[in-house]
Amino acid sequence: MTSRAFLACLVAGTALSGAAQAADLSVGLKSEATSMDPQFHQLSTNTQVLLNIFEGLTDQDPQQKVTPALATAWEAVDDTTWRFTLREGVKFQNGSTFSARDVIYTYCRVPLVENSPSSFTIYTGAIADVTADGDKAVLIKTVGPNPLLPTDVANLPILSADAAGAEASVTYKPGGQCEGMGTVPQSAAFNSPEVTVGTGPYKLESFVRGSQMILTRNEGYWGEQPDWDKVTLRPITSDGPRVAALLSGDVDMIESPPIQDLKRIEDGGYSVVDALSNRIIYLAMDQDGEAPNINGTDGKNPLLDKKVRQAISLAVNREAIVERIMGGYAQAAGELLPPPMFGTNGRAVDQYDAEKAKALLTEAGYPDGFEITLGTPNDRYINDAQVAQAVAQMLARIGIKTNVDAQTASQFFSRRNKLDFPMYLAGWSASSGEMSSPLKSLVATYDKAAGTGPTNAGRYSNPEMDKLLKEAMSTIDDAKREDLLKQAEQLVLDDYGIIPLHYEQTVWAVKKGLTYEPRVDQYTIASDVHAAK
Repeated sequence: MTSRAFLACLVAGTALSGAAQAADLSVGLKSEATSMDPQFHQLSTNTQVLLNIFEGLTDQDPQQKVTPALATAWEAVDDTTWRFTLREGVKFQNGSTFSARDVIYTYCRVPLVENSPSSFTIYTGAIADVTADGDKAVLIKTVGPNPLLPTDVANLPILSADAAGAEASVTYKPGGQCEGMGTVPQSAAFNSPEVTVGTGPYKLESFVRGSQMILTRNEGYWGEQPDWDKVTLRPITSDGPRVAALLSGDVDMIESPPIQDLKRIEDGGYSVVDALSNRIIYLAMDQDGEAPNINGTDGKNPLLDKKVRQAISLAVNREAIVERIMGGYAQAAGELLPPPMFGTNGRAVDQYDAEKAKALLTEAGYPDGFEITLGTPNDRYINDAQVAQAVAQMLARIGIKTNVDAQTASQFFSRRNKLDFPMYLAGWSASSGEMSSPLKSLVATYDKAAGTGPTNAGRYSNPEMDKLLKEAMSTIDDAKREDLLKQAEQLVLDDYGIIPLHYEQTVWAVKKGLTYEPRVDQYTIASDVHAAK
């Protein structure tokens, strides 16, 4: 992936005058974090906040290149063993010294997190052992070759074993059987700053759900100190009030300003920065037997028929959605990641063809269509509810009467994970920056123990794809691994197991005098906001 494809220029402005003016930062967020537990929910609204507080062994830059963090170097000792050299002189925000014990505790806790909407076992399921290698390194052994381990551990922020109440010695054993864990805190405990302890540039001062989160500078941070003494993160889920907060000076920066307001924002003296993201907006369909909320099919689930799934894809006019709903700030999608990212095929976008869609429905035995419910969040993705309504209208034209069930993100994800929707609209941002991420999470056969398909709430299953994905995930050679991922994605898309709609273009608006480098993962990270020099 090239920087030209995804990286916009820095926002430039006049320098803020005086240290006092630059001391505090206030950010208006589109969605609120659902938990302060960094192992609870793989959700970007959570991750972008927690990356200010916690750090993994590795990190990812704005283009998702893997960089050092709490590990300064790493190497594959053999096909199933990685050695990570730990950064020296790092202390947690509670004053305890970072060590291999904290790494072992962190990876041990993952399968012990209760009621996780999308378990982090997707990153730890293949870990066979984690041990200290002297005082300055850890050895991570995997069940088989794992070429993506340095990327995976970027998604596993290191917890303080002391703050979590671990015993003096923690011994790793797979499947949640570690020894020395003590009483493992569950997610609600992380609302307390005494438990939410990391090594990052900011520490949690307070978290008032529905109101705000306050972060204060970690004066003992090992790295470069951030620009701000205090950061206030305010969830402002409605577009109008979020823009009003920026224009009135109540906040210094907002994410996802509505496209129709961008000219007004720029005319008001604010800067707008945008970049194409790796987030795919997609439709998932129930393919696990009987589906709820489908009428007019004599009890059958029409989504089990590939012809019906293809008809749904052909009925959606993606270009119209990009132009009319997204205002051009999106790109029609034919794949699960935008080319030329690692593992993409360059597959063409399905072109709108209502007549062919109707013919496919007739061939499948549904000449009069049927009635279905489409679930969607209304405050999570850019214009998510509007996109869902547009999809519903397009499906209605081929005889599929579609009722949109739109709700807040927290309600939507809860119901989605209970498999309440026969079809739903959602998004996925590839944490690894390559194709295994959407394949493993969205369409791999659901297996909680193996950590596959944690976000596959349509329960799509393709054993041939699973086999290719498994082989890819144990192939060290990059060229061979990419070819396997291409084959795996092709199988899913040819089967219409999931329907890509568009890739989001991410937009931020900032006060003059601030800079922010746009990220392909769409994260709004306060510690990366700077006063212009």
